[in-house]
Amino acid sequence: MLRLLFLSGSLRYASSNTHALVAASMLVPHCVVVEHYNEIGELPHFNPDLEDKLPARIVDLRTRVNEADGLLVACPEYARGIPGSFKNMLDWLVGSPDFPGKPVALLNTSPRASAAQAALKLVLETMSATLIPEACVTLQLLGKQTDPVAIANDPISRETLRQALQAIVDHILAASSETSLNAAAMHFVEGRLACRD
Repeated sequence: MLRLLFLSGSLRYASSNTHALVAASMLVPHCVVVEHYNEIGELPHFNPDLEDKLPARIVDLRTRVNEADGLLVACPEYARGIPGSFKNMLDWLVGSPDFPGKPVALLNTSPRASAAQAALKLVLETMSATLIPEACVTLQLLGKQTDPVAIANDPISRETLRQALQAIVDHILAASSETSLNAAAMHFVEGRLACRD
């Protein structure tokens, strides 16, 4: 089973970003287990002086991110940027040794939120995340019902989400297969070298 962690950048109860992630969780392939991280608003303000003795909530955040095979992020745009609470979470992940290389897909719920998406990509690339272009999609939710069931039942939104989720799964499985092949090749080479000794 693959584990995906869904992260919403909005603290609003009726957030279209959160609802889109819930809708996505209804459409994941059978091989996927989804966890929603809903504690971004509870995280302490980022302080690098705390890296030597991390707060319990940060340890929990990093553990959940580390245990996930991939992340699906839906983040709104505020004042042409990333919401402060979400950026605060990302700042805490910068110091995580397990974050570099983490597969990440971005789900945008508004075509107008281009500035935040661009900023988010820049931050994640700086953090050495592995963005999956085929899984970074935009839903046309402006002027539509944004409850999770309506999103999941809308033909266009449903197909967009399914394709993005499949792209995440395909990427993770391909990367895992490549890692296994590389490990097998290294084991073979080491065996040949040992035989020469």
